[in-house]
Amino acid sequence: MINAKDWQQEQDRLDLVTEGLRSTIAELEPEVAGLRDQVADIRKRFWEEVTVNTSTDEDFEETFYSIKQQEAVLSERERSHQLRMQRWKSMKRLLPSPYFGRIDFQEDGLSVSEQIYIGVSSFVDADGMSFLVYDWRTPIASMYYDYSPGESTYETPGGQITGTMMLKRQYQIRDGQLQNVFDTSLTIGDELLQQVLGKGADAQMKSIVATIQKEQNAIIRNDKSRMLIVQGAAGSGKTSAALQRVAYLLYKHRDRLKADQIVLFSPNPMFNSYVSTVLPELGEENMQQTTFQEYLEYWLGSTLRLEDPFEQIEYVLTSTFSQAYESRLSGIQYKASEAFLQALQSYALWLGKEGMLFRSIRFRDRELITAEQMKSQFYSYDSSIRLANRVVLLREWLLRELTSLERKEQEALWVQDELDYLDNEQYAEAYSELLKKYQREEAVFDFTKQYVEVYGEFRGKEQGEENVFDFSVQEEELLSRMIVKEHFKPLRREVKRLMFIDVIGLYDQLFSEDAAYRKMTNETELPERWPEICKQTKEKLSRIELFYEDAAPFLCLKELVEGARTNTEVRHLFVDEGQDYSPFQFAFLKQLFPRARMTVLGDFGQAIFPQATNLHEADSPLIRLYGEGETSLIRLVRSYRSTREIVEFTKSLLPSEEIVPFQRSGRKPYLSKAGSGEKRAARIKEDLAALKAEGFDSIAVITKTAAESREAYEVLTAQGCESLRLITKETLTFEKGTLVIPAYLAKGVEFDAVLIYDASSQTYHRESERKLFYTACTRAMHRLLLYTTGEWTLFIQAMDTSLYEVV
Repeated sequence: MINAKDWQQEQDRLDLVTEGLRSTIAELEPEVAGLRDQVADIRKRFWEEVTVNTSTDEDFEETFYSIKQQEAVLSERERSHQLRMQRWKSMKRLLPSPYFGRIDFQEDGLSVSEQIYIGVSSFVDADGMSFLVYDWRTPIASMYYDYSPGESTYETPGGQITGTMMLKRQYQIRDGQLQNVFDTSLTIGDELLQQVLGKGADAQMKSIVATIQKEQNAIIRNDKSRMLIVQGAAGSGKTSAALQRVAYLLYKHRDRLKADQIVLFSPNPMFNSYVSTVLPELGEENMQQTTFQEYLEYWLGSTLRLEDPFEQIEYVLTSTFSQAYESRLSGIQYKASEAFLQALQSYALWLGKEGMLFRSIRFRDRELITAEQMKSQFYSYDSSIRLANRVVLLREWLLRELTSLERKEQEALWVQDELDYLDNEQYAEAYSELLKKYQREEAVFDFTKQYVEVYGEFRGKEQGEENVFDFSVQEEELLSRMIVKEHFKPLRREVKRLMFIDVIGLYDQLFSEDAAYRKMTNETELPERWPEICKQTKEKLSRIELFYEDAAPFLCLKELVEGARTNTEVRHLFVDEGQDYSPFQFAFLKQLFPRARMTVLGDFGQAIFPQATNLHEADSPLIRLYGEGETSLIRLVRSYRSTREIVEFTKSLLPSEEIVPFQRSGRKPYLSKAGSGEKRAARIKEDLAALKAEGFDSIAVITKTAAESREAYEVLTAQGCESLRLITKETLTFEKGTLVIPAYLAKGVEFDAVLIYDASSQTYHRESERKLFYTACTRAMHRLLLYTTGEWTLFIQAMDTSLYEVV
């Protein structure tokens, strides 16, 4: 703590800044309101201010420039309103807590130091000459995160500035009043973070700009790597740092980078809701947020039923005694590998020589163009032309063939039958078309007649020939064309969408017996149980369905054949819970967003899906993706989410992982064994009531599977537990309260208290479930309670008993 004199000086300065903010807000409010009214008025009266006259070329030109002038006025007012609105919002955001840090920096060569106060946005004094608050993303503010008092430097567009940091100070401010002030020479954030985390978890993840550590700052300000990998222990702040990285990038590159050029792939829709307020709180628009499953559904969901990752993990967790279980696991691991990606690329080259499959174009129960005709035409093209380009050539050929067949079809009997049943509106439409045609022909004739009078002979009306326009005959011909054209429209549409390619058949063809697969892919090593993998895949395809592990490979093959759908607008790609993506999926994302830099966040200790990617070893596929020179790896080992006692308990579950607990004490995790499910439910009810009485309002009852969640929800509700909310994969929003949730849906989310519904050896008995159990336990910030009606899981039995209490 600082002395009373310094405290008063700090409060006086805070009062000065707060008053300045209030004055600025008061000045901006009428301007914002006035400009908003002007914009609305200009929009309403836009055409009243424009004289529309197109009688002559001069009038048309005058009208054009009148519209452009009015448009420019509207655009200027909208821009002014937007800029003032953004500044007004920034000042309103600063008012309750204008800054959180300060450094005193003396630049080399100068005799005085400058006081630099740091907040979530910048604020200058009334004359616009001095910064009262610096935005945390400015270059000079980086020293707050990177250095302790002493020699320090920061980078500017003009070069490196060196000097000495004389002081580093931190603040906790609420509603314009100092709550806490202290000087520090330690790693940034420890004392303040202790207080921040000592309070309950909000429904929305709050900005923790004031608690960024040096390692997190390295994540935020990394502007060079094509691939940035962040391997962070549970609760290490990696997601917060990543979101602040987005804010920093938008601030630094604001002239050329927009929020919609950044995409976040998150673990589930509920997580999107959980982090939805972070960027607006930092003064930026939200980036695009989606899940990988939503992306797959967008491109494949109209033709195939896709299994999602939660269905896949439910199978992995609940079907261990199935005869097909080991084959499915083997298939998941192979289809997630770089080897399978290479096999698909080799398969595409093979298809360039033979083996392409097409779907015939059928019309009225007959084949117009057969699959064999397409195949013959396809392989008639020069073999040096890329596969996807030959598909384009085939599409153009098919459209020409349809045009020819359309003309022939006009003579078919069914066309005459339909002519007999046309309504008056269709006849009127045909008559109108013919009348226009007649008028055009008359105009052409009159022009030709005048031309002849000047230049010579004309054979036609002038020589006694009748210019007869037989409406009845031509009307029938036109109606026939209209009928056939309408019936051929769906065929043309399907051809343009490349529906003539049998992609399902091509993927199915891939899963053949060993020799055929090796021939098509040049693959030398096949996974164990290959025949059974082929059988499972083919059975799923026969129902027009795909396993989750097949979805990305299927889309990849589709694009190898039809042409890649790349997005060159996206500049930054963020992947949260990156350990749950496969090497195949990462390579596919690189292909989809070729101009984007990728930031991958994850914890290999929470790799609960069977296709997990190793994030932190030298041979990680992610390092190979862009190469070592283009890749940076940052490890965050300190866990801030949980108390030291909870971290020590969860750390013992993964002894090989380096995890450093933050020094915030609390109660040890406690274990409760009940004689029956009913007694367990009664105990949980009591504990829930006690936790709520302590002030915890974010509580999770975590189960292993969705089925166990439903069971727990029903049992606890029957026991009289109130205000429970069952979370499923369809849940879209995160809210406070008491949740019942499967462990795999709780990833990335934190709770004041966590109750592990069943920590028995019957529920968690496989070594492969260790990380799932670890993930569930690490969701707890302050309290962790575990229950069983039988023997404890071996993961707990192997622990040092001093790490927990038994009740």
